Amino acid sequence: MFAAKLFGQICEKLGQPAVLGELIAGIILGNLFLFGFNAAESFKTNAAIETLAQLGIIILLFEVGLETNLKDMKRVGVSSLIVAVVGVVAPFVLGWGAAKLFLGEQATLSHIFIGAMLCATSIGITARVLRDMGRLNDREAHIILGAAVIDDVLALLVLAIVEGAIYAQSVGTSLEISVFVIIALKAMAFIVGAILVGQFLVPKLFRFLQSFKSHGFVLGLSIAICFLFAWASVKMGLAAIIGAFAAGMILDEASFKHFIDHEKHDLIDFLAPISAILAPIFFVSVGLKVDLRAFGQPELLGFAAVLTLAAIIGKQACSLGVTEKGINRTAIGIGMITRGEVVLFFASTGAVLMLPNAQGMNEPVINSSTFGAVVIMVMVTTLITPLALKWSLGRKKIKETETSAA
Repeated sequence: MFAAKLFGQICEKLGQPAVLGELIAGIILGNLFLFGFNAAESFKTNAAIETLAQLGIIILLFEVGLETNLKDMKRVGVSSLIVAVVGVVAPFVLGWGAAKLFLGEQATLSHIFIGAMLCATSIGITARVLRDMGRLNDREAHIILGAAVIDDVLALLVLAIVEGAIYAQSVGTSLEISVFVIIALKAMAFIVGAILVGQFLVPKLFRFLQSFKSHGFVLGLSIAICFLFAWASVKMGLAAIIGAFAAGMILDEASFKHFIDHEKHDLIDFLAPISAILAPIFFVSVGLKVDLRAFGQPELLGFAAVLTLAAIIGKQACSLGVTEKGINRTAIGIGMITRGEVVLFFASTGAVLMLPNAQGMNEPVINSSTFGAVVIMVMVTTLITPLALKWSLGRKKIKETETSAA
């Protein structure tokens, strides 16, 4: 934990997201055995660490949901919607193609799963870069963040569909179109139902409980709602993070206006200490699964390079969806590139899902080599996005200054 925090702070000092340092810390710990140190090997299969990691990703997606304002989503306009749809379809197709090219011996659903991993955009990393630049009020920022939110919703729906299809095939159920349709309808019904519950019942619940003035009570009740929705999501055959994300979306800040400190702090402030402890454990646990010996395989590095290229080009295609004039299309494409928590959760999920290969033998949807390639892709996109976004938006700012001076 100390190593994760240390590496995270170093990355932040270098202008990079802390998640990058946490991943690196996990990779280093997971590969100490190469130097004869085996003390960290037990961490890879430790049930307590795995449980804390799962709690970490649930809290993290709950936070992302809290940052998702449904009213803002309605106001972002046609551009964000088109950008989001293109930003899901293009990476999905390119990722599927890359997996088919390099992992042809694996099942088709494995290729589809890898394509699905490339759909999501890390809204947290992009939002932080825009905030640090003081550009959150730019129209480009509104389009990027609006599209990133829709991206995450669509990506989670895709995850639910593909994961359900993999489970159905693993238990011997024939994969007909109706199977995909049922899973998709189930996932959409859950999210729509969660939003309706949030809009009608949650505000009434908090008004009823407004006599409890402690922010500790607010935090406890909110986390309870998060875990309740995560449990309900699993019971419906969906991933727990879908429920956590939905719970965050429905807990609108209006629900807390009667409680103490609302004017000074919001729920994310209260949640920050818990997230600061649990979220790094998830990223470290992901890093622990990376075997550096696999990087000596030229085919792995080739797959990682093509997968990264597919991730970048797929999101650059987003700029084609911008319908407004005078918008920095390059910045929008760049702002959608970064991958993070959702993709890593996809990879962790795929590492435990099993499918028969061409020889009829069961193997993980995401094996150790593919896992390493995905982590490389996440790290590269996380590294280049802040730098490229600052360059693109900074270039626009220079042009605006020159225009006003003229």
